Amino acid sequence: MITLVFCCFQISHQKVTKNIAEPIIIVTFAVQYLNGAIMATITLSLSKKSDKETHLHELLIEFWHGRKIHQRAKTNIFVHPDYWNDETQNIVIPNWRVMSQERVLLQQELQEKQERLAAMKSAVHTSFQTQDKNNLAKDWLKTLLDGFNFPKAAATDEAQPQPQQLFFDVWNTYIDTHKFSDHRRRQNRVIWRTLKRFELYKGLSFTFDNITADTLRDFERFLVEEHKLVEQKKYQKVLNAIPESRTPKPRGQNTINDFMLRLRSFYIWANDNGMTTNNPFRHHKINECVYGTPYYITIDERNHLYQFDFSDNPDLARQRDIFVFQCLIGCRVSDLWAMTKSNLVNGAIEYIPRKTKEGRAITVRVPLNAIANEIIERYKDYQGAKLFPFTSQQQYNRDIKLMFKLSGLTRIVTVINPTTREEEQRPICDIASSHLARRCFVGNLYKKVKDPNLIGKLSGHKEGSRAFCRYREIDEETSRELVTMLE
Repeated sequence: MITLVFCCFQISHQKVTKNIAEPIIIVTFAVQYLNGAIMATITLSLSKKSDKETHLHELLIEFWHGRKIHQRAKTNIFVHPDYWNDETQNIVIPNWRVMSQERVLLQQELQEKQERLAAMKSAVHTSFQTQDKNNLAKDWLKTLLDGFNFPKAAATDEAQPQPQQLFFDVWNTYIDTHKFSDHRRRQNRVIWRTLKRFELYKGLSFTFDNITADTLRDFERFLVEEHKLVEQKKYQKVLNAIPESRTPKPRGQNTINDFMLRLRSFYIWANDNGMTTNNPFRHHKINECVYGTPYYITIDERNHLYQFDFSDNPDLARQRDIFVFQCLIGCRVSDLWAMTKSNLVNGAIEYIPRKTKEGRAITVRVPLNAIANEIIERYKDYQGAKLFPFTSQQQYNRDIKLMFKLSGLTRIVTVINPTTREEEQRPICDIASSHLARRCFVGNLYKKVKDPNLIGKLSGHKEGSRAFCRYREIDEETSRELVTMLE
């Protein structure tokens, strides 16, 4: 104690001629320090480790109080380095001039994380004020943040979030900490916001335990009717409180089923982690998804597109090359966008499908044929980190429709309208998308080799996958071969 005061006196003595008030300030600071009144300090930093799937880094928190108290913990908040500022200790929320749906959703997600981070820091300061500074537990900070991130539904401590906040706060943590792709994480955010609007519209306060099978059925009706509610003045207040990047539109049954499946996954996780023993889905059946007859382009159509002259539109020509390459390896667009030159291994593409990485990390290897190698050679001088000069996935889908139309791929196909679930006939150019490349790969291979498990090894489908049947059809040629077997 004496040494500390002496040091402060020496410092003040050196500066006394410059500012007579400064010695008093410094000595006061010393007294505050000796009395334990020094302000606590919180600093944040990004972990050096990144998630291999999402490329996000977890924020780490450090807490100081004087010389004796220094604790570290994980926040369970994950951020891309591009959106973190070490100097300001804040998440950076970009303000783009040109806004897309994807950018609006990203802004909302970053804003939610920033608000959660501020609430977490406030909780740390509040908790510390009530602690015995001389007997602070070594794991105090970790225990506090575990309680903040994973509160128990039965908690009665006043410091815990209120029940109506608990449900949505824990769901936020579930979304942030699970190994979802960026696309899946944004989809979960959309469902989170939609359920929150439903809660506000109905004047409810959701907890884990007060959601019943009747609540789920009411929510499904809301999903069907929300686009009509937008016209009501009452609902405008709800939409302003929990906005979307675009006005809610009519939803098809498959989309509604997807919402309910993701909500059910969250409830299963909450049960597994002791958040609740309630599971309303035990008494609620999710409807089956309905899919039309699979359609895809033939090998001749693919080759026609590849050979079509887009020299007057170099950007479209690049997108065409990327699409044809995807047709030749059959991957999902999220896997294609993640590919770099390191995925080229001994004349083949090797990758681990992002959709199945968490539960089944199996490497898919697809040998490259002559056309695929020709495309690779065409872009060998591309300096970017990725395999090809990719744009956004939204632009990619728009360009696929345009390249189909310009090249004359306009044949009529029968599809199921996702909203009405009725059959309708539409030009293939109007409904073409990146997933058509995956169907082209699977469908054409199945015509050559009637072995779904063999093809599944190349497409990344697990053995016996029910989804596989949606990529191929038993066409007329296959039917004749089956009947011939009876002769």
